[in-house]
Amino acid sequence: MNRRDFIKKSAFIASIPLGLSVANTALAKSSAITIPRLVPRQSGYLSWLEGQAPAASFGTTWGQPWAQGALKAKQALKLTSQTGQNIPLQTWPTAYWPDGSIKWTAHAVPANANLGEQFKVEKGQSSSATTPVVVNDNGDQITVDTGVIHCSLLKAGHNIIERLSRNGKTIAKDARLVGLRQDKAESEPENPANIEQFKSKLNKVTVEKSGPIKAVIKIEGVHQTTSKREWLPFTLRLMFYAGDSNINISHTFIYDGDDQTDFIKGLGLRFNVVQNDELYNRHIRMVGEEHGLWGESPQGITGLRRDPGQAVKDAQIAGIATPPLSSWDERVSSRMHWIPVWNDFTLSQLSANGFSIKKRTKAGHAWIDADQGHRASGVTYLGGVSGGVLFGMRDFWQLHPVQIDIRNAGQPLSEATLWFWSPEAPAMDVRFYHDGLGQKTYDQQLDALNITYEDYEPGMGSAYGVARTTDFSLNVLDKTPSREEIVELADNVRQPPQVIAAPEDFLASGVFASMFSLPDRSTPQKRAIEDRLAWQVEFYRNQVDQHHWYGFWNYGDIMHTYDADRHVWRYDIGGYAWDNSELSPDLWLWLSFLRTGDANTFRLAEDMTRHNRDVDIYHAGKYKGLGTRHNVQHWGCSAKQLRISTAAYRRFHYYLTADERTGDVLNEVVNADEALASLNATRKVARVNPLPGKATMGVGTDFGSAAANWLTAWERTGDKRYKQRLENAMKVIGAHPNGFFAGAFGYEPKTKTLLPYPETKPTISHLNSVFGLIEICAELNQLIDVPEFKAAWLRYGRFYSASKAEQQAEFGMSFRGNSLTVAHSRLTAYVAMQVDDNKLAKRAWSEFNKSSGSKITIGTNRVSGPIVLNPVDEASWLSTNDAAQWGLAAIQNLALIGSTLD
Repeated sequence: MNRRDFIKKSAFIASIPLGLSVANTALAKSSAITIPRLVPRQSGYLSWLEGQAPAASFGTTWGQPWAQGALKAKQALKLTSQTGQNIPLQTWPTAYWPDGSIKWTAHAVPANANLGEQFKVEKGQSSSATTPVVVNDNGDQITVDTGVIHCSLLKAGHNIIERLSRNGKTIAKDARLVGLRQDKAESEPENPANIEQFKSKLNKVTVEKSGPIKAVIKIEGVHQTTSKREWLPFTLRLMFYAGDSNINISHTFIYDGDDQTDFIKGLGLRFNVVQNDELYNRHIRMVGEEHGLWGESPQGITGLRRDPGQAVKDAQIAGIATPPLSSWDERVSSRMHWIPVWNDFTLSQLSANGFSIKKRTKAGHAWIDADQGHRASGVTYLGGVSGGVLFGMRDFWQLHPVQIDIRNAGQPLSEATLWFWSPEAPAMDVRFYHDGLGQKTYDQQLDALNITYEDYEPGMGSAYGVARTTDFSLNVLDKTPSREEIVELADNVRQPPQVIAAPEDFLASGVFASMFSLPDRSTPQKRAIEDRLAWQVEFYRNQVDQHHWYGFWNYGDIMHTYDADRHVWRYDIGGYAWDNSELSPDLWLWLSFLRTGDANTFRLAEDMTRHNRDVDIYHAGKYKGLGTRHNVQHWGCSAKQLRISTAAYRRFHYYLTADERTGDVLNEVVNADEALASLNATRKVARVNPLPGKATMGVGTDFGSAAANWLTAWERTGDKRYKQRLENAMKVIGAHPNGFFAGAFGYEPKTKTLLPYPETKPTISHLNSVFGLIEICAELNQLIDVPEFKAAWLRYGRFYSASKAEQQAEFGMSFRGNSLTVAHSRLTAYVAMQVDDNKLAKRAWSEFNKSSGSKITIGTNRVSGPIVLNPVDEASWLSTNDAAQWGLAAIQNLALIGSTLD
């Protein structure tokens, strides 16, 4: 369905009378409603996500959509700034429409590109970069020159960066990954743990992009212990931009250890900084929270009994070269050798709510407490007035325990380590959290499921194969930045600026089958829905902080269900704890962002994607390609399924940001359906396989997920083999007498063939359509013309929530288990819009309001005092399932039949 057909259908729906219970919308008596102020965005223009251009300009990458046929392959594009300047631009396609035209493009601009607040990409010839990034591959070495800095990388060995220089002067060298492993979770005096060091070892170095605006070097390797064991495979990317002094580094490692004996005690990035300045002209700067800064020199000259002179002190505080020593007060200059030199500094953030800074003169002497704070930004400068490195980590305190070490600051070669697992914290422990409680048989496990909602199975709570990504920044500078400049630069590290298109342009392009509309508060009914949609995002955003959903493995995820008695989310109860994408909160947040352009929604969705693409999916081992159902630990549940790893949840992030790591994960799951051959998701409830020797593919959680993987691969590559997979499967489903009511098919992974089960009765599951199937089928029907498939899908949508009498008339039976009525109301609405059925449109709104008793409840109650550790805002009636599926139903009903509320 194209946009013209959509508008035509909407005009028909507008003639349908209201008569719906949503007209009686009421608000719960609760705390005040805060509707976020949206940044004004103009159609046809790009803008910064947070509204304002960043104060410090690094190179930037973003993605934007195009309507089918609007942009042909290899057609030139130019970027025009707010002032009309033609800005150098690098463009590459990230997705294609079926006719070969471009669906999504990615763009990169150089550092210090003055784009303004609003700017646009249009057809035309882009200007050339004044100082393009230049990459040279010299066999055993790769060099990158941005026009400002020069980077040398070897293709083998332990160092990921051999040398960093600026203006011909070496600033830093020998950047490598380091870590510590111990063989016990805890080290006890009577039974001490054996601690072993490890470091990076390079296996493969590849130039992925060679400029002229953006260059990307991909490094693949392993960590090697002192005993020569190789483990923890990693992928690391270094990203350079023309005219930039900054290098962005993305590091992903996969846990492939024995969880009983391999406990990570430390994991970090280490490099050396060359120091040529006098001790008192060297500087350490550590950015705290917001705009706080801790800054000292290894040899401080303020606060002494004798005063060197105000100009001298001012220079050291500012980070500029002090006047010549001969001009100082002689009482100080003659006694410099008595002033201690502080060689070592450490900032450690072991929780989300506190960091400390300490320093010492050298090893073998006591540490001195320097300061403490709440949440550190993780951005530090090490160097002198003639140059150094400003380095940092994105989401530093959120991904605790973390730490920054400076060693030998008073020596010619100083050392910096950015630990993304702090060695001062307890060792990383990924063992399963209980002993099985005697659950040995399927019957016992299903019985336990009835009380804790945990799907346990011995040996399947393993973290082997999960991953985590950490993003770093190395900014090679030729002087110590001012204190104000450091804070501005830190803002770019902890929350990289993002360029986005206007919501009107996302909608007009037709991407994601236009299953969303623009916010509309023109009537009380619409206003109530829009208020609830906005409130839900703010509610979860606040819950993240109030309940401290932070930490190395946890940050980005949210909890599943609330415990109103304890006034906490059910963090310790089986399947009620971490959500792991259960019932598609990612889809809800991404579609919410597309229609609003709201920065808070984007950041919440992005954090979720960055978590679940790594932690909730297996990237190695026997479960590779599958994800893990919601549980107390992200890898704890024995339900390893495609519905968690599906590309349906991550493609939004990839197309909007062109994030290379997200692209890797989309590639990983292209053939994840092959895992169905070795692990049957329904093994505990369907004890007999109707087609022995064949895998089982459910029509919802399996087919919808596999279809999303194939669809994404097809549009990313244009390879018609993926289209053929989709078309063949669509024809098999469409040709089946029961269509989507077949429930499941046999499956041959090698040939990607669906096999109908013999003599099956119509069946139904409330989970079939709530893991992306509705959204993916809308896109399949938009992109591939298989009439019998579309007919089967419309039939499913018409009869899933139909009355028992209607189901009996159609199938000779009625169904049980067709719950989640509100969630499926959008499927009824889809059918209503497709077939011009005003009766179905009214039924869809009735279904939407069914569980809320004609009230759209929003607002929270504040709980404080001795019944909670910290004050919290509660909406105990709202689970993540309810929020996500209500949100998706609201968004899509408004898009499909929203005019019935006029």
